[in-house]
Amino acid sequence: MDNQDNKRYEEDLSLKLFIVLSRALQSLKKRVEDDIRCLGLNPTEFAVLELIYSKGDQPIQKIGEKVLIASSSITYVVDKLERKNLLERKACPKDRRITYAALTREGTELMDDVFPKHRAAIQEICSGLDINEKMMLIQQLKKLGYHAGGS
Repeated sequence: MDNQDNKRYEEDLSLKLFIVLSRALQSLKKRVEDDIRCLGLNPTEFAVLELIYSKGDQPIQKIGEKVLIASSSITYVVDKLERKNLLERKACPKDRRITYAALTREGTELMDDVFPKHRAAIQEICSGLDINEKMMLIQQLKKLGYHAGGS
């Protein structure tokens, strides 16, 4: 195989990797989103609840970057969760410009109930790989992501 053929082969492999990765991600996301919808929440609402459940109260202004949704959508999502009595807003005692989103008692009870089920569903969805394959894939995807991101 000459240099030109080798370059073409590597380009074809890169394209195939992108397609396979995209389709795998679509399949994973669909299964996870179906699981979340069974809980009576949309994926964005669940992502916000899961962040606060896992990491504690969060400044509303910072939630968007942590759950990868547009900052313009955060207020809408927090409002919806507040109306469902799952979240509440809390003023920061040190800086009045900052408002935190915090789980209500009902929000904590909901997440205590559904999060273990969600973890089990994700485990089942990912059970096509063994532990070593998962660890290797995590390392490889991080490497690919850092390279693609220019880091």
